Amino acid sequence: MSDIPSIQWFPGHMTKTRRVIEKCLPLVDAVVEITDARIPYSSKNPDLSRIIAGKPRLVILNKSDAADPDATAKWLEYYRKKGIRAIAADCRSGKGLKAVIPEVKILLADQIKKFEAKGMKGRVLHLMVVGVPNVGKSSFINKMAGKNKAKVEDRPGVTREKQWVKLESDVELLDMPGVLWPKFEDMSVGEKLAFTGAVKDDVVDIEALASRLLLLLSSIYPQKLEERYKLKCENYSDGWELLNAVGKNRGMLISGGEINTERAAITVLDEFRSGKLGRITLELPSDFEV
Repeated sequence: MSDIPSIQWFPGHMTKTRRVIEKCLPLVDAVVEITDARIPYSSKNPDLSRIIAGKPRLVILNKSDAADPDATAKWLEYYRKKGIRAIAADCRSGKGLKAVIPEVKILLADQIKKFEAKGMKGRVLHLMVVGVPNVGKSSFINKMAGKNKAKVEDRPGVTREKQWVKLESDVELLDMPGVLWPKFEDMSVGEKLAFTGAVKDDVVDIEALASRLLLLLSSIYPQKLEERYKLKCENYSDGWELLNAVGKNRGMLISGGEINTERAAITVLDEFRSGKLGRITLELPSDFEV
């Protein structure tokens, strides 16, 4: 995967969000960080890791139903070895979320004992929910609350203002807007965020992005591509050829028999993001071991 295009997206409101997170951090007992199980490394904001350092943290690998289960198990083991509490979940269906409150209470066991020693048994626990755009924070809050408390929309950057959400289990969640960081030092990180929709589609070249995704998938999940698009990956030398093959096999033609590569690109990205290509994880802990 060479010649990765530069993808950057850091609108002004994200600078404000970062300041709000820093300001509100003293108000919470712990942080729940939502990441994307398909790209656990790339969906972790290094700025957030720096800001929330020292605060108890629970990592949720969201969208795990769309991720490769073997890869998710490796990531959970990776976090366990790092001494970080982490669970896999799917925030839209609610799968795995029953473990959140018990995990938080284990995480905050010492703090809860201190509260009880001060006569504050049952004191409400305050949790800040953070993550990059479009990772599923609002879906998480709505499922935990059992009602639509946070605005959910399948596009990045929708949640704008901080809001507290009271749960029935003596827990309050502080919802934070999604935030990226000013510059992706590793271009592959920005690319993977764009694959999943954490970076707005209108700031990238959709056809180039879909070509890059097809090239990556042809190397790690060729069978899934072949089954979905009725092609043989070995017959194509690059992502652009694969994109044209997808368009041709799906009958996406325009006047003169030319292939509508833009329509093919939109289809590929939509089908990856919705899980129609199968359960896929684009990175493993071993990819980042030195």
